[in-house]
Order: sequence, then structure tokens, then C-alpha cells
Amino acid sequence: MAGTTVRPPSAASVTVDHRADARRAPTAEELRHAAHAVDGRYRDDLAHLVGIDSGSHDAVGVTRVAEWAAATLAADGFDVETVPTPEHDGRRFGPVVVARRRGTGTARVVLFAHMDTVFPAGTAAERPFRIADGIAYGPGVCDDVAGIAAGIAAARVLDRLGYAAYGELVIALTPDEEIGSPASREILAEVARGADAALCLECARENGDLVGARKGVADVLVSIHGRAAHSGVEPERGINAAVEAARLLLDVQALSGAEPGLTVNVGRVASGSRANIVPEHAELHVEVRATGLAELVATLDAIDERGRHPFVDGARIEVTRLDVCPPLERSATDDLAVLAREVGARLGLAFDVAATGGASDANFVAALGVPTLDGLGPVGGGDHGVDEWLDLATVPERVALLAGLVVAVAEADAGAPAAGASDAA
Repeated sequence: MAGTTVRPPSAASVTVDHRADARRAPTAEELRHAAHAVDGRYRDDLAHLVGIDSGSHDAVGVTRVAEWAAATLAADGFDVETVPTPEHDGRRFGPVVVARRRGTGTARVVLFAHMDTVFPAGTAAERPFRIADGIAYGPGVCDDVAGIAAGIAAARVLDRLGYAAYGELVIALTPDEEIGSPASREILAEVARGADAALCLECARENGDLVGARKGVADVLVSIHGRAAHSGVEPERGINAAVEAARLLLDVQALSGAEPGLTVNVGRVASGSRANIVPEHAELHVEVRATGLAELVATLDAIDERGRHPFVDGARIEVTRLDVCPPLERSATDDLAVLAREVGARLGLAFDVAATGGASDANFVAALGVPTLDGLGPVGGGDHGVDEWLDLATVPERVALLAGLVVAVAEADAGAPAAGASDAA
């Protein structure tokens, strides 16, 4: 990666050699106390970030978030690199922020969140950050400003407790997750590859559950090529692309439900220009979602196979896989889910590890073979809507959980008992 590197000020730098007790795992009570101690700064960070318009295609706004994050993480003792993203489809996007802190141990733990939102410029002014009855509101407050602030707060908790027995703690922030991470995907993969654990900071489900499975999703464009002709004078000279599209639509849609959790949706159909012309071209835009990679690939292969056998004589079918996001499967998350439940129990938190149909950057990271867990931000909901919300009462407990999970991974890698194993909840 080539980007701008910011070194931490020497006075604020976290150098663990001088920490006599950097090896000791903090107790649950210490984690809780430290998380409450940094909560005021968390709320300040949250308010500041919600006030910045940072839609995925607003490179200037996302860059403002990146500049703030880079400066904040450097001040907190991280070595920070701001990595430019490549142009994609003629568009420029914001950079990726990669912050690293070395420790005394061996485990490399990556926390990752995204800086972009789905909202257009001007939304931050139209719906400014506010708090009512302990609930925070504003564009992106849950998805994923809360996650950015949680990662920073968890690092502050560990710093406050003098714990640095991991090998390296990495915080990575991406600029384009809401549109499938076309520009940042490879950069995040480079950062996460080989990590002992990757913790995605999308917010927890509304009921407090973490996320242990996400469907894979593929966008497919099917182009049907026929031949135009006058529909009244010589229709026999035409090859009707619309008829082929209609047949193909029914065949492709019939794949939906062939396996549990498999959905196929023909979301867009287009053909022709005038009623008196045999249409020479048609298009189907198809989305496929599947819980397992094998089912996703098999369905895409089935669409390809159908494309090789047109129903209308002379028609030609071209199938293009525009984008394929692999699923986040339980095999990638189970071990970390066990650790998270153990840490949660010691903190007095009960939650399940749920499956969801939507994708996140966790899908791509898990596909690298990296143990991954998602939904480790605070509890919120209403993503992408005007009533998006975050339950501020859950912030300290979820920050403590996140910090505790980093500790648990580090201790497990070192062969030590899990952090705070003797603690009462």
C-alpha cells in the first residue's frame, strides 16, 4: 500500500516496553469501568462524525471523516496510514484509513468499520445529531458512525488499562461499503489477510444479537441479442429478443428456493423501442443471494448454462457477473462467537449470534480464511432511514465487549486462560 503515514506524537505514543503489567488480562469489572470512563469522548466523536456528510459518492465528505479519524488515531498512539483508493467506473472515492499499534504478544487483531453513508449531501444539516431519552439520532449514527467510534473507544479502554498483550491491533476504515466496496475491497483484504481475528463494527441487531452469518450476493446482467425487423411487413426476418427474455426470466426465477435460503430476483427487465419493431435486444438484471458459497456458485453456473441454450432460434444470450460477494458462513465465525459469548457472560451480557440477508465487508474478509465476527458495534437500528437510531445506554457495555474480545483473542493465541475467567458476571 502507498499512502500518507502519520506517526503518533512521542508523548502520546503507546510503547508497551515500559508497561510492567502489560501482560495481565483485565477483569470484567475493569473493562466495564474503563468503558464508562471513555463514554464521554465516545459521544463527542459520535456527534462530530454524524455532522459530516459522507455519502459513498461524496469523496470530499468521506475524506473529511478520514482526516479526522487519522488525526484522532495518531493522537491515541497509532501509526496511521491514509491509503488512496483507485478510481472505479470513472468515479473517485475517499481513502482507506489503516491504524496500527504494536503490542507485546503474537495475535494480530483487525477491527474494521466504514466511513460512508447512504445519504446525500445536505442531510447532516437537515437532520442534525440529537439525543432524546437516551437515544441518538442522525444520518449514519448507527450505520456506521457508531462502529467507527466504538473501535476507537475500545482501543482507548485497552490503553487505559495498560493492556497490550496482542501482537498488533489494527483499525481499518473504508470509504465505500454501502455500494459494495468496489474501490477499497483489495486494500482491506491486504490489511486483514493472515489476521488471527477480524471484528466487524457494524452495529448489533436491534435485539442485541451479534452477526455470525450473512448471505452472499451476486449481481448478474443477462443481455439477449436478436434481430430487428418490421413487425407488420416482414416479422419473419426478426429474432425477438423480448420473447427470449420472457422465457429466460421464468427459467431463472424458478431457481429461487431450490436450496434453503437461496433467493433469485429478476429485478429489472428492458426490451425494445417501438411496438412495430421486432426487438433486437433485451436485458435482465438479476440478483442472487445464498447462505453458502457452493449454492451461490451453483446458481450462477445454472444461469450461465441456461444462457447457452436459447429458446428462440437465432437468439444469442450473454451472461455477465457484475459483482459477486461471497457469503459470511458460520465456519468463519463459530470460534469467535464462542469467545464473544464467554466474554459477554462475564460482563453480564446475553445475546445470540444471528444470520442476516444483507452483506457487509465481513463477507470479503471471511472469504480470505480469516476468523471473522460481525455486529460488534452498539445496539441500533433504522439503518438508511430518516429515523436511524442508536441506544446510547448500550455503548459502554458493547465497547467493553469489543475490548474484552480483543483480550480474549490475544490470550487464546498466547495459550493463556480467557481474560477474566474467574470473574463473576
